[in-house]
Amino acid sequence: MEWMKETHVPEMLSTGLFTHHRIMRLIDVDQTEGITYAFQFYTENLPNYKKYITDFAPELRQKAMEKWGDQVVGFRTIMESVQ
Repeated sequence: MEWMKETHVPEMLSTGLFTHHRIMRLIDVDQTEGITYAFQFYTENLPNYKKYITDFAPELRQKAMEKWGDQVVGFRTIMESVQ
């Protein structure tokens, strides 16, 4: 959590492509191997997300793999608010 808050989140936000983020703790999951968190990053539009994926994601994913290896699982998904 410390690395995410102090390193990864600031790097994500420094791309200028995300407006803000949220850290969520998953409640109804098996926690025998530890607490599960979800990090949500908000962007104003799909082109910003696509730019992140092509221009920034490979390097940031590599940094996470170097730091944590297979100790963490990451996935990306796009959600749209419908309210």
